Amino acid sequence: MGLFQKHQAIERHSLLLTVGILLVVAVGGIVEIAPLFYLENTIEKVVGMRPYTPLELTGRNIYIREGCYTCHSQMVRPLRDEVERYGHYSLAAESMYDHPFQWGSKRTGPDLARLGGKYSDEWHVDHLRDPRSVVPESVMPPYAFLSDNLVHFEDVGDHLKALRFEGVPYSDEMIENAKADLVAQADPNADYDNQDALVARYEAAAGRKGTVIVGDYDGDPSRITEMDALVAYLQMTGTLVDFSTYEADDLSNRR
Repeated sequence: MGLFQKHQAIERHSLLLTVGILLVVAVGGIVEIAPLFYLENTIEKVVGMRPYTPLELTGRNIYIREGCYTCHSQMVRPLRDEVERYGHYSLAAESMYDHPFQWGSKRTGPDLARLGGKYSDEWHVDHLRDPRSVVPESVMPPYAFLSDNLVHFEDVGDHLKALRFEGVPYSDEMIENAKADLVAQADPNADYDNQDALVARYEAAAGRKGTVIVGDYDGDPSRITEMDALVAYLQMTGTLVDFSTYEADDLSNRR
């Protein structure tokens, strides 16, 4: 009875009850979260992961700005039906440079974690301009205006610098050449030395070749539009990790 009366003292005072709830939640949160900062295997180490190029990062910002994440998740769950439909389940490492990550939980449209390389640039442009021209049953709104909006990238170097503060491993060279790299990736007529330097910088960070695609994305090489940036981002999603290598390593570890 004495213990029950002590409980009553807390339950009858909303302030004490609120403080007690906050303390319990805080302790529970610390117990669950704190160990993750000390576990070396929280994020698996895989070859291929690299920071986004300035053009891809700009495209990702547009993806978030337009609310694409409200209808498309970017996380394939380790369930048989999802793996058969979308491909290899998502790895924690694939989101290690995402601020914020785009896992999501709602799928009005398909998951986009493995979209890169599945369709051509022209398909993506047509789909964004008029979704029903390529997917008749689509309920997605059109984004044709992206082809008219020029990309403003004067501060892209500052964005990379801010992300480095968050832990993304952008080098001084990447930050210094951010504007030139953005132009080099989207303009097929750009200086070849700039394109080679861009590819070398980011593929060195990835640890393997073939992770940076250079070229015109929206079909208009005379300017760099938001369509260029968004398609560049979509075309790299899920392409960085060599899953054949990852699966081989995974199987060898299980043995």
